[in-house]
Amino acid sequence: MSRIGKKPVVIPSGVTAKIDGQTIAVKGAKGELKFTAPEEVAITIDGEAVHVTPHGEDKRARAMWGTARAQVQNLIGGVTKGFEKKLEINGVGYKAALAGKNLQLSLGYSHDIIFPIPAGVTITTSKPTEITIAGIDKRQVGQIAAEIRTFRGPEPYKGKGVKYVGEFVFRKEGKKK
Repeated sequence: MSRIGKKPVVIPSGVTAKIDGQTIAVKGAKGELKFTAPEEVAITIDGEAVHVTPHGEDKRARAMWGTARAQVQNLIGGVTKGFEKKLEINGVGYKAALAGKNLQLSLGYSHDIIFPIPAGVTITTSKPTEITIAGIDKRQVGQIAAEIRTFRGPEPYKGKGVKYVGEFVFRKEGKKK
């Protein structure tokens, strides 16, 4: 039994949810999101809560039960509060700046990296060494943060590179003479 899947997802005031077959559409103050549940689970709305139930007791149905419930929770959280990821840049001369609808990253390469900002996501730079990615879709926000991080991930000797705020980078000592 899924401990996560058993819990109903409460629909707050100001949010509407509609089910069309296996697709749930949630509309709130920040926008509208949709999720198509796998065939192994059923989604129902009872009053002010969304319930997810499995169709069987096989392993895949139990796995999709908790996953689908978490996806519905993320939809409701996204249209009410939104999601955000923060990145920090460490290194001499490393910086980020907004150039129109693009993020311009100087990460020690011979050229600047131009990252186009996709629709539905806002990227801000409060300092040249901090990047904030915000949006209503948790998956999209996390994916964009991961893509920016891959341009120059943190290295273990000096800690230079792009990392999540609060991320611990295991530091190596280096060779001794």
